[in-house]
Amino acid sequence: MRGSIRLGSVRGLVLRAHWSVPLIMLFFAYGLAARTLPWYAPGLAPVVYAVAGVAGAVLLLVSLVVHEAAHALVARRAGISVRDVTLWALGGFTRMDRPTTARTAFMVAVSGPLASLLLGGIGLGAAAAVEAAPGWRILVAVLGWLGGTNLVLGVFNLLPAAPLDGGRLLQAVLWWRTGDRERAQRAAGRSGQVVGMALGVLGWLAFARGLSGGLWLILVGVFVAGVAAAERRWAELVTALRGVRVGQTMTTPVVTGPDWLTVDRFLSEVAPQARHSVLPLLDFEGWPSGVVQLRRLAAVPFGERASLRARDVATPLSRCALAAPDELLTSALERVGTEGRPLPILVMDDSRLLGIITAHDIDRSRRHVGLRSTAPPFPGPP
Repeated sequence: MRGSIRLGSVRGLVLRAHWSVPLIMLFFAYGLAARTLPWYAPGLAPVVYAVAGVAGAVLLLVSLVVHEAAHALVARRAGISVRDVTLWALGGFTRMDRPTTARTAFMVAVSGPLASLLLGGIGLGAAAAVEAAPGWRILVAVLGWLGGTNLVLGVFNLLPAAPLDGGRLLQAVLWWRTGDRERAQRAAGRSGQVVGMALGVLGWLAFARGLSGGLWLILVGVFVAGVAAAERRWAELVTALRGVRVGQTMTTPVVTGPDWLTVDRFLSEVAPQARHSVLPLLDFEGWPSGVVQLRRLAAVPFGERASLRARDVATPLSRCALAAPDELLTSALERVGTEGRPLPILVMDDSRLLGIITAHDIDRSRRHVGLRSTAPPFPGPP
């Protein structure tokens, strides 16, 4: 996710945090310190509430890490490649390859909610144990809030709506029953759209009654409905392009440009011949070195165009999406999505450039097989 930084790693699992994480942690810490803790344990100094509120927010962040780590560890045990875990304002997500069987998909999906429910039980149990000791009401309040929040998180994630874990469970069950993963994903996507809209309506009704938490529910509902719609479009795309090879979709011959040309020469000599808005670049020896977007070249100030070279504003080959001509197009697109690499896809035979695949090429292939849709040409895999 853009705007995220690496925090470290847990058992080799890279952990990242989006810039929105400190904001949501501040929100929870303030809510605890200003309302929840003073109500349950009145009469303490403001600094005590502040410290306890920050501690509760940090423990909640740790709980989210445990939730996502459960997904990642179960996936790794099943032989699925896991790239990283990213925390953000609405929770977290784990980037991994797609499970190859319905059973594996079920086990990976259910692990996160189970971890949250277990943490919730531990938190409430610890609160009950500490409550018997006098003078520890502030600790009881933090543990009780943490346990209750984890229980809510676990139950909420079990809603049958993609991209929530419950939607993944629904997809796994339908996949097992029908044997068709894309059909199951379309059904989970439709369910996610319905649940997302329902959450949005409930949030609006709550906000209309003066409950500020309704805004949060509206935000969650819009997010769920939007991602569910994208997953449904992705499943439709995969169904339409089933069996299509990369070589059947690529544009060839492909217009290329020397990466050592200055920006002004590239725009005047190479850009007019372009068939796409993104062009592959070749180095002095004729090997691919990356891709450059014409709009990025056009955005270079006039005073710098004579000194900057095309490769200075290009995406290097190491960050480009690559595919072989005989590879299934759906497999290449899935890999592009899970690795977080942008289109276009460069079609390579060893180190030789054969062609290029852009969103336009994918849309053209989809129209060729007769799929009618108003969705964007490349919604991206889940």
